Amino acid sequence: MTKMKRDLTCLLLLCGVVTITLSSQESHVRFKRGARSYRATCRDEKTQMVYQQHESWLRPMLRSNRVEYCRCNSGRPQCHSVPVKSCSEPRCFSGGLCRQAVYFSDFVCQCPEGFLGKRCEIVFRNPDQDSKPWCYVFKAGKYNPEFCSTPACAKEKNGDCYSGNGFDYRGTHSLTTSGATCLQWNSRILIGKINTAWKSTAPTLGLGQHNYCRNPDGDVKPWCHVLKSRKLTWEYCDVPQCSTCGLRQDKQAQFRIKGGLYTDITAHPWQAAIFTKNRKDPGESFHCGGILINSCWVLSAAHCFQERFAPQNLKVVLGRTYRLIPGEKEQKFEVEKYIVHKEFDFDTYNNDIALLKLKSDSSHCAQESNSVRPVCLPEAGLQLPDWTECELSGYGRHEASTWTSSPILSAGTQRKKCLGELGSSLSPGTHRQPGSRFLASLPWGTRTTCLTRCRSRKGDSGGPLVCVKDKRMTLVGIISWGIGCGQKDVPGVYTKVTNYLDWIRDNM
Repeated sequence: MTKMKRDLTCLLLLCGVVTITLSSQESHVRFKRGARSYRATCRDEKTQMVYQQHESWLRPMLRSNRVEYCRCNSGRPQCHSVPVKSCSEPRCFSGGLCRQAVYFSDFVCQCPEGFLGKRCEIVFRNPDQDSKPWCYVFKAGKYNPEFCSTPACAKEKNGDCYSGNGFDYRGTHSLTTSGATCLQWNSRILIGKINTAWKSTAPTLGLGQHNYCRNPDGDVKPWCHVLKSRKLTWEYCDVPQCSTCGLRQDKQAQFRIKGGLYTDITAHPWQAAIFTKNRKDPGESFHCGGILINSCWVLSAAHCFQERFAPQNLKVVLGRTYRLIPGEKEQKFEVEKYIVHKEFDFDTYNNDIALLKLKSDSSHCAQESNSVRPVCLPEAGLQLPDWTECELSGYGRHEASTWTSSPILSAGTQRKKCLGELGSSLSPGTHRQPGSRFLASLPWGTRTTCLTRCRSRKGDSGGPLVCVKDKRMTLVGIISWGIGCGQKDVPGVYTKVTNYLDWIRDNM
């Protein structure tokens, strides 16, 4: 019995050893087989896609309109042609032609020149994600890769924002002004719409497999498709507009006048014209100048509003060259409210500053263009070098004997050397607040270097004095008052904007 147990134990141990040995050998073989199959991949030269062992795919034939069915076998694709039909729904980007197999559900995209990928989503300019676009060139009898001379896009200092109407916006905002999330441009719910990721010009328009805001049809600002109450619609996006303050088009002046030059509004796109409704006669009368400082706010002089007009009796016009002749691309706004500095003194003209808010149904009012653009506000403690070029503009009169305003926008040039703090002897009243404004003095008794303009109640008042800072025009002063027109040694007086930056920000 003992011997039988001993023999049985030996037999079991022997079987166990064999079993363990066989299992070990089988696992090793399986591991080696798995590793071998992982390394056996196939690359489709047409689409640049990589496939694993035994994986199958469709690809367009290189020299015909037929389609091949391929299978990866030991690192080599084995292909044969198969019948195909047009896809039942769009699946290809960049204008690619979609073909679907007749007997199974796989599809293939025949991409236009310059595009690769399963869905033609890869732009063939930097296919290996190198540091910049490149291409092959033929030099010295052989082909070599070289980087392209394509300049890199400038990095926007203002972050993710759009310029102009946002046609070139390529940022990542994906929410609308109502807070709704944008739909993917390749969402199947958009099939049948014009602007989708399947449009032939989609890459140029920035449309693809994403839901970022775009403006493919040249609307006023970026937008996207959204679902509202289970209905497909579209909305403008909440993308902020990049700061283009102080930029302008320089135009040749039309002809010279006393104290300046007639000019075009595109040279002073921040210039605003404020009109009042006539109480006795129908229509409107030009009243004062103003300065656009952002989409919905205009700066002006406090003394323009001594009559305490009702806001509904005021109108602001932007983009107008001729005072009484409407401009082709001008923009008109009613005034929601206006704010006069509470410490404005009519006797001394101290604190001669006011703000007007334009009325709009949205958070955005003025649309930027070559003739409408805000001026830059100065930084606190702005210091400009001597002889910095400065300009003032407005519709004011040019002769002391004339009581009517100019029929056309005009401008004068000054240099920062001519600007100094206002002395008490030049104040129109008996006292003044130091530093509340500065003037354009004429130390050499000439009008050619430092030009002054006339101020009348219905003229230049409230208009801008701007100076060049970092290649942009920055608001330095608001036209307040003066004596006569371009008279020798007689200054014009301006509200000093840097002294009121906190007041401006607190009231906007």
